[in-house]
Amino acid sequence: MKIALIGYGKMGRMIEQTAIARNHEIVCIIDVDNQQDFDSEAFASADVAIEFTSPTAAYGNYLRAFSHGVKVVSGSTGWMKEHSDDVRRMCSEEGKTLFWASNFSIGVAIFSAVNRYLARIMNGFAQYDVEMEEVHHIHKLDAPSGTAITLAEEIAGGMDRKDGWAKGTTLEADGTVTGSSVHDAGKVVINSIRRGEVPGIHTIRYDSEADSITITHDAHNRSGFALGAVLAAEYTAEHSGLLTISDMFKF
Repeated sequence: MKIALIGYGKMGRMIEQTAIARNHEIVCIIDVDNQQDFDSEAFASADVAIEFTSPTAAYGNYLRAFSHGVKVVSGSTGWMKEHSDDVRRMCSEEGKTLFWASNFSIGVAIFSAVNRYLARIMNGFAQYDVEMEEVHHIHKLDAPSGTAITLAEEIAGGMDRKDGWAKGTTLEADGTVTGSSVHDAGKVVINSIRRGEVPGIHTIRYDSEADSITITHDAHNRSGFALGAVLAAEYTAEHSGLLTISDMFKF
């Protein structure tokens, strides 16, 4: 395939290496200092653009890619509250294509399937409460992470006694703690920790007076995210509409 990269940070560079290793061609790389290249012939020639930027830039990047008929694979989070309805309409009514995931790791996709299954089991055991902790590097702008929110929404979808998620505490690298541990019992609380260069750890804990059950996904590096993003691009080249990990992996 011909792939364009939107965003050329650590993830963008690793995606570039992974795509080339899988015999794809990188035809255009767009970062903050060459936004004019959205209008280049090279960008328009791409089969798929892979976008990893920021919550504030993502939606505008989608629009610019769509205007040139380029499909998008995106791992950017934080844009959905304001723009999800517009993106859904463009994909369902205007023929645009976006493959979006809060996390492209194959391991996280498997972890997510286990999470949904465990939540359905725990729906029948009210003595267990559930909460989540996510740990990421100090450069991550959003807390909780998009992956944690997705996992919490999956839990709430499988448990009658939970109707959503709530932001708990955030422990910063300097020891500062913000947020609150007090929450509505009907919410899945997500606590966040920011330290070092941690790629991502997500832990879900069910606790009762008798015992606890814990599942964890611990990313060793970003290679799993990069491979998943390239696999998503390969899938997107052959499909259209609003696509997700659950379309690609039928767990």
